[in-house]
Amino acid sequence: MSKELISMLSSRLVAVISFFLALTLVKGFEGTIGVNYGTVANNLPPPAQVAHFLLESTVINRVRLFDANPEILSAFAHTGVAVTVSVPNDQIPDLTKLNFAQQWVEDYIQPHTPATNIVRILVGNEVISTANKLLIVSLVTAMETLQTALVAASLDRRIQVSTPHSLGILSNSSPPSTGKFRQGYDTHVIKPLLSFLRDSNSPFMVNPYPFFDCSPDTLDYALFQPNAGVFDENTQLFYTNMLDAQLDAVFSAMKLLGFDDLEIVIAETGWPSMGDATQFGVDAKSAAEYNGNLMRHVTSGVGTPLMPNRTFETYIFALFNEDLKPGPTCERYFGLFRPDMTPVYDIGILRPTVAAAANKQHATCL
Repeated sequence: MSKELISMLSSRLVAVISFFLALTLVKGFEGTIGVNYGTVANNLPPPAQVAHFLLESTVINRVRLFDANPEILSAFAHTGVAVTVSVPNDQIPDLTKLNFAQQWVEDYIQPHTPATNIVRILVGNEVISTANKLLIVSLVTAMETLQTALVAASLDRRIQVSTPHSLGILSNSSPPSTGKFRQGYDTHVIKPLLSFLRDSNSPFMVNPYPFFDCSPDTLDYALFQPNAGVFDENTQLFYTNMLDAQLDAVFSAMKLLGFDDLEIVIAETGWPSMGDATQFGVDAKSAAEYNGNLMRHVTSGVGTPLMPNRTFETYIFALFNEDLKPGPTCERYFGLFRPDMTPVYDIGILRPTVAAAANKQHATCL
């Protein structure tokens, strides 16, 4: 057999293996990896175009919205994409009233079901970390009232009710085995909230961001790269990445209150591709490493040291770069895609045929 023929067959074999690896990757990600679809921008494509793009070109089939935008909900009709909607924080006190909750469900949810696959309603975002007493004392009651409204509309078996938390709800998180909720909030707010979640078969949702907690010394630990790791002497368990440590700290806090049986969902996590000159690890390479390794890790079934053999439903922040977001430069560059729907970097969420076409186009341009 000639060297040319051997070379050609080898190339084709590599291509076939790569294709099936890509299919395996797609299969593993689907159903577990979602994206936060934020809209704080003035240059984003129309929702119908976004829904079509996600459905046809990516492996993402879960979307979290920060409101209940009717245009976006209509855009996802008949796509099968699992959609999570949100009640804004400022509406939480009103939501404690049953007539308001029923009207909210009637206005924002019922017109779109079952055509749009709405699977979850989030009552606010990081409410406890706002330190707003009215919002905090209203949170659990608002969730219970919304659940009552869903029951009345016969939607309670289709739609879950939850609320996402920042890791600021923890008073201690290191080592992970010592994780516990902030005193006062633990028994008066979080324990009743966990009871509600258990009774309604809903998950506890958290927003872990290794990006905001890492330093130059812990960058590899945050990015799932080879590193010295962290040893928890209490459990004799070894941590190779920061996300596992953060999740296990939350798990330890839940276990302390007797709720270690609840599912944990990652409502937000991500890494910016651009930032201010004074920031370290803020570039497309680091963002690709974090989000790519994140997807592989949460879908692998390995779990965490305290929660082995689990996968985690995970929502990457965010779908697009959002040019109107306030704050440091990095806040505007968490997107996986630019507003023209070209990827900021490749982490394997484009379907194989789309990715191949994009690579071919990129090579042609070069």
